[in-house]
This record gives sequence, C-alpha cells and structure tokens, in this order.
Amino acid sequence: MRLILLGPPGAGKGTQAKVLVEDFGIPQLSTGDILRAAIAAGTPLGLEAKAIMDRGDLVSDAVVNGIVSERLDAEDCKPGFILDGFPRTIAQAEALDGMLADKGIRLDAVIELKADADELVRRVIQRSRESNRADDNPEVIRKRLEVYESSTAPLVEYYSRQGLVKTVDGMAPVEQVTTAIKAAIAS
Repeated sequence: MRLILLGPPGAGKGTQAKVLVEDFGIPQLSTGDILRAAIAAGTPLGLEAKAIMDRGDLVSDAVVNGIVSERLDAEDCKPGFILDGFPRTIAQAEALDGMLADKGIRLDAVIELKADADELVRRVIQRSRESNRADDNPEVIRKRLEVYESSTAPLVEYYSRQGLVKTVDGMAPVEQVTTAIKAAIAS
C-alpha cells in the first residue's frame, strides 16, 4: 500500500497516518523525520541538508527529493509507505513520479482530507490550549492555510488527473475518517 495523505494543517493527517501505520504495517514518511534521520546518520545528503539548515536556508527540492528517494529504498518501505508532508508542490510531485517510475513502483491512492478552514482554526486554537505550542495560534494557522492553498492544494488536481485522489471528510470524528479512508482505499 503506497499512499499520500493531503490536507490542510490540522486536518488530521498525522492522526490518520498513525492508525494506518498500525493497521497496514507500513511506515509513515514525514519529510521532517526523514531529514532528521539522514542528518543523524551522516549520509552525504543528510550532511548537505544540515549545512543548508545551519545557514538558516531552506533545504532545496533537489536535496529533499534525494533524501526521500533514499528513504523509499529502505527495507521497511518494500511493502508500502504513507507519505505525509511530501510532496508539497507540483515540482516535488513530478520528481516523486520520476522516482517511483525509476524504482518500478506506483502510488495506490492519494487521500485528500477535506476540511473547513474556520473549523481548522478553531481546532488549532483548542489544541494550543492543551499543548502550549507556540505555532498553534490563529495568525500562524491562517498563514499555514494560505501557504497550503497556494502551494499544496494544486496537488489534488494534479493527482486527480492520474485518477488517484480519494476525498474523505476530514471534519468527521477520527474513527469515521479512518473508516472512510479504508473504504476509499479498498474501492
């Protein structure tokens, strides 16, 4: 099972990924985790990413794509994976398509978690009260939603043209979202 989870910040991608990891026995691949692991392992791309981040710059698509490609070659990804937070742009999606084609594998589905922006802001405010996370405030979440809409939301159209998108109501209770995702995957 090879999946991409798409949806705005706060839509429940991380929550759903954890459930799918347990149910399908495949890893969740988050670019942040992959970057940190590559840096900790001291791989050539990890060291390059560390140098870029130490300068305060954003890691380029080329480096991120390379690190993701290396991670997809790992033994635990052979039965499948869940990509969460990658790709974020059409350029990254095109690079991923090339990577997967080179490896002789293909995506099974792209799960889009649909969510209402105002409700997401409310959720994030509630979460920030519970967790005291500095990045969980209305201004930050609205900015992250704007970035999602401009950069990442176009991926829904991109993958729809490939017939891969399965849309699920991300605003439903967690268990209902999980059930809907599993039904979408099975169809």
